[in-house]
Amino acid sequence: MSRWTGRWPTDGIAFGADYNPEQWPQEVWAEDVSLMREAGVNLVSLGIFSWGQLEPEEGRFEFEWLDRILDLLHEAGIGVDLATPSAAPPVWLHLAHPEMLPVDADGLRFTHGSRESWCVSSPVIRAHATRVARVLAERYGHHPAVRMWHVSNELACHNGRCYCDVSAAAFRDWLGKEYPDVDALNLAWGTAFWGQRYTSFEQILPPRRTTTIPNPGQRLDYDRFSSDAFVAHLEAEAAVLREVTPHLPVTTNYMVMGDFHQLDYQATTPLVDIVSNDHYLWAEDPRGWAELAFSADRVRGLAGGKPWILMEHSTSAVNWQPRNLAKEPGQMLRNSLQHVARGSDGVLFFQWRQSRAGAEKYHSGMVPHAGRDSDVFREVVDLGGVLGRLAEVRGSVVAPARVALLWDTQAWWATDLEAHPSVDVQYLDVARDLHGALLDAGVAVDVLPASSSLDGYDVVLVPTLYLAPDGLSARLSSVVERGGQVLVTYFSGIVDHADRVILGGYPGAFRDLLGVRVEEFAPLAADGAVTLSDGGAGLVWSERLTAPGAEVLTTFVDGPSAGRPALTRRDVDGGGGAWYLATRLDAPSVAALLDQVLSAAGVAPVVPSPGGLDVVRRTSQDGSWLFAINHTDADVPLHATGTDLVRSAPHASGDVVPARGAVVLREID
Repeated sequence: MSRWTGRWPTDGIAFGADYNPEQWPQEVWAEDVSLMREAGVNLVSLGIFSWGQLEPEEGRFEFEWLDRILDLLHEAGIGVDLATPSAAPPVWLHLAHPEMLPVDADGLRFTHGSRESWCVSSPVIRAHATRVARVLAERYGHHPAVRMWHVSNELACHNGRCYCDVSAAAFRDWLGKEYPDVDALNLAWGTAFWGQRYTSFEQILPPRRTTTIPNPGQRLDYDRFSSDAFVAHLEAEAAVLREVTPHLPVTTNYMVMGDFHQLDYQATTPLVDIVSNDHYLWAEDPRGWAELAFSADRVRGLAGGKPWILMEHSTSAVNWQPRNLAKEPGQMLRNSLQHVARGSDGVLFFQWRQSRAGAEKYHSGMVPHAGRDSDVFREVVDLGGVLGRLAEVRGSVVAPARVALLWDTQAWWATDLEAHPSVDVQYLDVARDLHGALLDAGVAVDVLPASSSLDGYDVVLVPTLYLAPDGLSARLSSVVERGGQVLVTYFSGIVDHADRVILGGYPGAFRDLLGVRVEEFAPLAADGAVTLSDGGAGLVWSERLTAPGAEVLTTFVDGPSAGRPALTRRDVDGGGGAWYLATRLDAPSVAALLDQVLSAAGVAPVVPSPGGLDVVRRTSQDGSWLFAINHTDADVPLHATGTDLVRSAPHASGDVVPARGAVVLREID
């Protein structure tokens, strides 16, 4: 754990981008710095992909360009988040050590020519990455422009699983530490099935391509091993930086967005001083702002509620999506303020100047191909002005919520395993349903790793937690016993840590808590739906369950589980309740169910609202700030008073948040 106790890298909200001056002639650099000052930029990430520029041959460094740009930025009052460049090893390193290139599950070795093209278990990349980190730390660790270290880039984003012989040996070493002997491994993996018994660790390989379904216990452990390898790589680079420059904070940019889950970020948070995240909207998602809110809430949960940094997002189009849709006017501001509302004390983009060449030349930048005379740059300048007026918000935290929604990366890995009852069960689907309904209702929620403390929460939501962490059932029981409400959904608590079914009826880990017993899963056909007794619709899933210790609130009217319970509640003395949902609900039914659960706990919206507003409150000892973001096409009244820092104008109760606009109130007591 870091002992860093220094100040935040910027005085106000951090604002800037990845800056790649090596892509441009030096004559452009002065213009870059001038435009940064015009926009209000105060922090840039530098050197992320510059290893080949810094070290064109092994041991021969060319620092002059980096010296000059650091000096220029410092003279302009712009801080630097200086990266270790391991995300993009130089060509000479790949040619000298082709064995460091990753291998896929089919045995195909990749070649150089892109980024993150290395096997994380390779001692070659580890030695060279830490060597270069030390060189940079010793040369630039006390440069006045450098405010923070940025370790590598989006670890495990593109090379999350390698299946080479080096990885195989490292996997066997990892297994030898996880299991006391090979017999314990055989028991955990269930190798008696299909005659897979091992007599020594040396016989074990990664889960490479095989004739049919691979062993799920092996797959799950390989996911854990691969994630641990990246955690170890982060730890190794960070240790060098802290040894040489203990006064500087260390971060690395997560990818908590969409379906990315190669890395268990909960294991990395003890290794960073400031949590950072990259987030990109899926442009064709009409509720992309809801996914943004869900991702940002997850990052805040990983950060333990402390301020974090949005290290990358886009000013407009994102090049790697099938259709490169531009953002509508004002969307950049709304997206940015959503992240700040949810705890980010930084708004950075990829990248500063849109590339003229290369794989991401059609990815938008703060300075687009059209240059300064463009709507994008004018919006960038406007955003910089708004963030400047929000400087006072920095250091505050999101007001504690009374609702917690639990998630777990290892449960996600386990849910992804083959040969489950239905391919239509996707780990995040119900979590997003629940979070989206809370968002629409204006109810604050903390999205937490499943191992987090549940103290202080009156409602705890547990969606699709197929593999439940040890001890979670007891912690949920404590919530219910003190009067709280717990909602568990289908396909939760089914297996133990090794992906072995908990016997005696589903959901084994939560059976006693919920007072129900599922005898058989009865998933629905593709695009199937069933009718519920309350008039709602069930999707994807049903179960043949009994409720010996719970009240049946809703039943299946038709379908494979007709007449069986669909929603139950077990009440306990003191007013607590343990709810179980045995299907995926349609959107109106999700909202109705949450209304029941929240009412039972006495949980209300952040502020009274007719709907349509995304409302979050941040607080500190000095005051509170209410963020209200309108994603609709109509003006919506906001019943709160204060000074709107977006417009620098007073806001009376009932004044509107403009359609597709935002208000940030310094609240009046």
